[in-house]
Amino acid sequence: MAVNFDPVMACNLRCKMCYFTDDDYVKTLKGQFKEDELNQAAKTIFKRALKLQIGCGTEPTLYKDLVKVVELGKTYNVPYISITTNANLLDEEKIEKLLKAGLNEFTISLHGVTKESYESFMKKANYEKFHNAFKAFAKLKSKYDFKVRINYTFNKDNFYELKDFFKHFDGNSFDILQIRPIQKIGNTEYNDFDLETIRGDYPVIIKSIKASCKANNIMLLASDEIPRKDETNQSSLIFDYTFCYVSPQKFWKDGFDWKNESFNTFSKKIGWSNTLFQNAFKSKHELKSLSNRLNYEIEFN
Repeated sequence: MAVNFDPVMACNLRCKMCYFTDDDYVKTLKGQFKEDELNQAAKTIFKRALKLQIGCGTEPTLYKDLVKVVELGKTYNVPYISITTNANLLDEEKIEKLLKAGLNEFTISLHGVTKESYESFMKKANYEKFHNAFKAFAKLKSKYDFKVRINYTFNKDNFYELKDFFKHFDGNSFDILQIRPIQKIGNTEYNDFDLETIRGDYPVIIKSIKASCKANNIMLLASDEIPRKDETNQSSLIFDYTFCYVSPQKFWKDGFDWKNESFNTFSKKIGWSNTLFQNAFKSKHELKSLSNRLNYEIEFN
């Protein structure tokens, strides 16, 4: 099971392609885990996780007990622990504390290569602070075994600067570059989802990025062509049945009284195991409407 864990319902930035630019939606996001709730949540679900993803829709570095979340993951023997963050609140000391606690990966959100584009799309962010975190990553890689993944979300206005990516980013500071197209995730400030004007140029730019990634020993996650709206990733059709989202506002499935009821008791009550087994053998036609995850070609270097 993949556990995606948001310990606090807040963000320090207002990225134009994110729902945090919707003031009405932000008003609905409230709360953070108290210490006793964090301990109970970990006891309830962490031991079932093959991967713990800290930070799914909010900014986890705003949570004061973030190191403890990682420590609890290790206490319950989670094999792989990752944090998704905009990195603006990270410095070398904070990064090292997380690594000492057992963190395996930093997944960094990025919406612009140049300073102008970065600070325009990621409002309230600071380009210099962002790069300072990457300088710390490069330095700490000599002491710790961990991965840094960059998730670059592109639109027609920030796509072409990707060709200069390695002029701005040190290949020694990260391990994986994931390039994914903009998707509609709410009432966002930036709402131009039309990528047809760059479809023809996309393969050329990606080919150039592949060469740069290979030269820097970086794994590239990117499709060879811009996925079309009707395309479905068949390998992800079981995703909805193995994914567990936990936040101060929601715990896995509706009706689960996680503070007073065990996971086993509730899962038996709703027949979760049987549902999982049955859907594992459903056809693509039956499942295609349930999940529309992006498909990526993986370049190993």
